[in-house]
Formats: sequence, structure tokens, C-alpha cells
Amino acid sequence: MPGTPMTATAATNGRTTFVCSCEDTMPLDGRAIARGCATAPRQAEQLCLAQLDRFRAALAEDRPITVACTAQAPLFQQEAEAAGFTRDLGFVNIRETAGWSEDAKAAGPKMAALIAAAAVPMPATALVPMKSEGVTLVLGRDEAALAIAARLAESLDVTVLLTGAQKVAPLRAADFPVARGRARAATGWLGAFEVTVDGYAMPRPSSRAAYEWGPARDGATSRCDVLVDLTGGAALFPTHEVRQGYLRADTSDTAAVERLVARARDLVGEFDKPRFVTFDASLCAHSRNRRTACTRCLDLCPTGAITPGKDSVLISAEICAGCGACAAVCPTGAAQYAMPSSDALLRRVRTLLLTYREAGGEAPALLVHDAEHGEPLIDALSRHGDGLPARVLPLRVNEVSQLDLSFFLAAFAWGAAQIRVLMKGKRAHGVEGVFRNIDYATTILAGLGVTDHGAPRAAAIETDDPFTMGEALRALPRRGLPFPPASFAAIGQPREILRQAGRALAEGAERREAVIPMPALAPFGIAQVDTSGCTLCVACTTVCPTGALSANPEKPQLRFLEDACVQCGLCATTCPEKVITLEPRLNLSPASAQVAVVKEEEPFCCERCAKPFGVKSQIDRVSAKLTASGHWMFKDGKQLALLRLCEDCRAFAATDGQMDPYAGPERPTTKTTEDWLREAERAKRQ
Repeated sequence: MPGTPMTATAATNGRTTFVCSCEDTMPLDGRAIARGCATAPRQAEQLCLAQLDRFRAALAEDRPITVACTAQAPLFQQEAEAAGFTRDLGFVNIRETAGWSEDAKAAGPKMAALIAAAAVPMPATALVPMKSEGVTLVLGRDEAALAIAARLAESLDVTVLLTGAQKVAPLRAADFPVARGRARAATGWLGAFEVTVDGYAMPRPSSRAAYEWGPARDGATSRCDVLVDLTGGAALFPTHEVRQGYLRADTSDTAAVERLVARARDLVGEFDKPRFVTFDASLCAHSRNRRTACTRCLDLCPTGAITPGKDSVLISAEICAGCGACAAVCPTGAAQYAMPSSDALLRRVRTLLLTYREAGGEAPALLVHDAEHGEPLIDALSRHGDGLPARVLPLRVNEVSQLDLSFFLAAFAWGAAQIRVLMKGKRAHGVEGVFRNIDYATTILAGLGVTDHGAPRAAAIETDDPFTMGEALRALPRRGLPFPPASFAAIGQPREILRQAGRALAEGAERREAVIPMPALAPFGIAQVDTSGCTLCVACTTVCPTGALSANPEKPQLRFLEDACVQCGLCATTCPEKVITLEPRLNLSPASAQVAVVKEEEPFCCERCAKPFGVKSQIDRVSAKLTASGHWMFKDGKQLALLRLCEDCRAFAATDGQMDPYAGPERPTTKTTEDWLREAERAKRQ
């Protein structure tokens, strides 16, 4: 609920916090930090050198410690290990992100927020084991490929596959196998590649000046652990640069070749990679009963890690490169990002924003960035420019493409005035989902009357230049949301948090009954049913993955829960009468959380035992059609009467009436070949 924020500093309770002015190169506002972190920090000017004894003394107190310095983190970790310190030791950067800025004197609330957010515990990430024994297939076209293969053969089990497009002098000694063929397709990952080869042929032993090849065949299969592509042709995989174990280089680029050789030699042994995405197939809305509906993740996955399955998509953890595009757009929460999980990340966002407010900050702008691209820009701006503005709160995530809609709405509900997502100047693969979510969030805020006055509340900053980034951030208007922040906890699935955030924003804007039209593919809306054509067959309820459409087991009734509808379209594609249409919208009124009856009819009662079953209109309609059909089975009315009995009485009636299920009208006599021959012989005699 909106109002005065609840405390967000539980993570810092019981912790010792050190803040250092780094030889007085940045001012420290101890009071602001204490307001946000519940306890006063221990201040220093040269904690890593002259005042290191203060840190050593804190280690003996056996309490969790946060050091607001990342530059000297290895030194502090070394001291902790030497002292046998077993409690949590965390680090947070307040120098490049806050202290080294022309706004440093006003950065006290920001430092408090960064310190508190860093203390929020993050769950461990599950790992995916991968194993490579060094079996390597080298795809090449000329002698350069053989030379590189010879270097790799010193540590790997190498086989070379030449395209045959060029004449290649044979090896003097067959140190490794050489064959001819073109890789038509490839699947797999480090330790489990499978390559389909056309034109596969072995060299003739008598090859003299150049390889001569024996009989060729198509469709050969080669399996390997490492795949080295030196052909210079099209890559065998989408976004090949993130496919572990698949290495490419231009043989004319000496530096690239050296990097490839070094990387390939290291790809022997057992490896662990993070399980970037958790997946619950039971929640997936991709397909049911061979009918395809939601393809949001399939449309965005840049690596091919997601493929269609029978009732759900299939996600290969080995291929997944961790962009998080699937989790950003998954409407049901079947696919969720795990570095960290959505709720864990949102707990950190909540702490960051509410602590900033508690420490006296106003109108915070959230800058979401990654480590590879964002941190170097922030670092460069702090060292060579004006630094980040005091009200810009940086938040590092694993991939900016992981951000789902619950992230944006919750951040705004907790008081973010603006959200900026820092991206590369050249758009990376998989970010389309984030732009879609930015559009959704903008639509929702506009629907609640929260205008942007020319500067969007949520947007991306696409640049590789730190000064361009700084200019964009300083140009943000100092304009917060027109109502106090909410303080609900980040608990539950992303969709649950999304709903909480949406209703908190609606209440703050005094639009509790708001119904906001949404763009296509929005993950919420209504399934409109043309009740005049609905026969209450309830086929739609059997395929709905979220239970938005449901049947009443007690009577013929179709019900709908709008909060649960994800607009997957399975109901519309399954409906035999084609009377269901989808309307994307966000209904923030309490009514959307109530089950509504879409259509209800009188049940038909068994004419023998009076047990209710089926729908009266259906029984009457089918009976009328069968009577009018003139079919022999229904002429005497006995079979027709069975339709008006429940499943139990129907069996008894058929038995009592001695009805033969195989009975039928007299069939015409079928003449065999012998009959025709016999008749012909008889006619001949006459």
C-alpha cells in the first residue's frame, strides 16, 4: 500500500559497515548513511593501508561486515582468511558510483542505498555440468587449417574436414585424420556436438601433389567435443560467439588464430556453467493437444536454446547463453531468470529505493546496467568526467535483457522517478523483450494519468560513450511520481509481484478501477466469449494453462478469472465454435481478481433417475438433429431415448432392452468372384 515506506534496512542490521573517503578524495555524509542503514558506519580515510588495523579489529568481533570499497577487496579478503573469519564479508562500490562525482556532497542518501542494497542476500545459482575429452573437429578449406590443426593436435584429439574447394597438399605423415566434406548442419554444445556432413570422403593413400578423394556420401554424422570452424563461411549456429565449444577465426588474422588455439587447448576437462533460467513446463502456454499458442520466448531466443515440444517449449541449459529474453517475456512465469531470481533481484531494488528515501533522497532515477558494458562506462565517467548524478542509483544485473515487466512496475511503485536501461550502442541479441516491457510500463503509467511531460519515465540509453551516458542522465527531469511510494514486499512469482505493483500504482494515482488497453502480446487481458454461440463444451478449460477459464463441476457453467489470463490464445485456437477472442488489457480493479460466470445453462436431468448431467440445450439440440436425420438407428426412438439418460442408466437401459450394438438394417448380399463365375456358367448353359 502507498504511504510512508516501511524500513528497508533489515539486511544491514547486525552488520559492521566501513566507509572510506579514499584519502579524502570524496566527502562522506555519515548521518545520511546512518539514517538509511540503521547504524552509523565506521569511517576511515585510508582503510586499506594506514587504518587496516580497524578492519582487523572488526574481524575479531565475529559479525558480518560490509566494506564500501571494491578496489581493495582482494586485500580485505586475504586479511579475513588469515584471521579465520567465517561470517559474511561483502563489498560495495560507492567511490566510482557516488563519491567521485561533482554531486558527491549530496550523495549521502545514495551511498546509504547502495550499502543497504549490497547487503541483501542473493541465493546461490545452480550449475550445469559439462564435460569435454578434447575430441575436436576442425573444419577448413586449405593448408592453413592443417597447420592450425597440427598445433591443436599437441593437446587435443583432432580430425580435419576439408571442404575440397581448394587443392591441398597431403600431410607427410598421417598424424591426425583428414577427410573431405561440407558441414551442412550442426547441433549441440561443448562436449556434445553433432555435425551432419555432405560429400564425406576419405583421401586416397596414393594422393601425391594434392589430396585425391574416394567415394563420397551425403548425410554422414560426426560427433565431437570441440568444433573449430576455419572455413570462412556462414556460422553453423545463431549468435555463434556465445555457443560454448564452437570456435571460429579468419585464418588470415594471426591474432584471432592465436586466441582460438589458446581457447581450444583449454577446453578439456569438466566445466560448470550457470543455469541461467529455471523452467516449469507445467506453466508453459506454448501448446496443448497439438495446437500452438504462445511463442514469445521462441521468437526472441537468439541462440536456439529453446525449441518447440509437445505441450511446452524445451530449454537447453547447455546451449542457453543467459540473455534472459525468454524470462523477460514469459507471461506465465514458466521461464524465470536465475542470476538471481526475479524476487531476489526485486528485494534488492526495493531496498535500494526505499533506503534512498529513508536517508533523505528524492526523485531517484534507477540506472540498470551490466558488468561488461555498464561498469566500464560508469568508471570512466567518474574518473574523467562529472560522475553519476547524486540521484541516479546504479543497479548491476547479469544481463539487461533479463528485465521483465514486474521489474519496471515494482520499481515505479517503490518510488523510482525514472528508469534508464544502459545498453550497447549496437543492440545486442535478445533485447527486444525489454523494449516491449518498457513500452508496456509506459502505457500503464499513461493509463493511470502519470504523464512524463516530454521525458519518458522508462527508456534505454544506447551508447558506448560514457560522456553521452552522463549527459543523458543529467538531462533527466527532477520529477518524482505524484504520490508516495509503496512498500509491499517482493514475495512470490513475477506475475504476483506485477499485480501488486500495478494495484499499488493505481491506488496511489487514485485510479483503483482502472482498465487500461494494452498493446499486442501484453501478458494480461480478457477472453471475450460470444455466449450466443458457446455450447458449454468447456474444451477451452481443458487447455488453459493458468486456470483463467474453468468449468463448474456442479453445473453447466463457464467461468473466467481475468487476473490469471495471460493472452496465450490456447482457448481461442481450441474452441470448436470459434467464439473466443482475446483483448489485451490491464484491469486493476478488484473485480479482476474475482471469478466471473461467463455463461450458465440449465443442466439436463436423467429421465430415469433424475441425476443432472450435460446441458439441456445440447441434449435437446442433438436429439432434434438425430430425429430429423432419418437415420435407421433412431427411427424407433429406442436409441434416441438413451441420449436422455445418464451414463449409468444408459447401460442398464441398453441391457434391459436387449439392444444389440452391432444391429443394423439388412445388408445387401455381396457377390464374390465365384458367384459371378457361377452365374456366368449357368447363363452359358441356358
